[in-house]
Amino acid sequence: MVSQSNKLAHTKWECKYHIVWIPKRRKKVMYEKLRLEIGRMLRKPCEYKGVDLLEGKVCADHIHMMLSIPPKYSVSEVVGDLKGKSAIMVFERHTALRENFRGHSFWARGYYVNTVGFNEADIRDYIRNQEENERLEEEERPDESSKPFEGHE
Repeated sequence: MVSQSNKLAHTKWECKYHIVWIPKRRKKVMYEKLRLEIGRMLRKPCEYKGVDLLEGKVCADHIHMMLSIPPKYSVSEVVGDLKGKSAIMVFERHTALRENFRGHSFWARGYYVNTVGFNEADIRDYIRNQEENERLEEEERPDESSKPFEGHE
């Protein structure tokens, strides 16, 4: 596998991350038009900072992204910018959503991050097929509502 390094003035680097975050209370609010808009909202700050958006998927209740972040930025700084700027834009363009979210917080606090190495192709495939993977997982889960007292003492 040939890796492609990026360059800064005195640095060669390859820093890729798989990042996931959710809306507050993991509400399923990102559908159709909003889903497309959020994708565009997240691309702009990435371009501005020189962060490469390698792969991304906006699902109804969470976001997956694979980013290549220059070493001059921390992951938390980039994620904070993405979540902050996109939340402001979501509330400006979709005022009805303000009623469901307190304050100016559209996203839940925190995020998941993992470094990407030799498993890059697997992670890209996972992100691309996220909705199908979730559907299959839900089909495999036993229906817990049909046996509410089983397994509890």
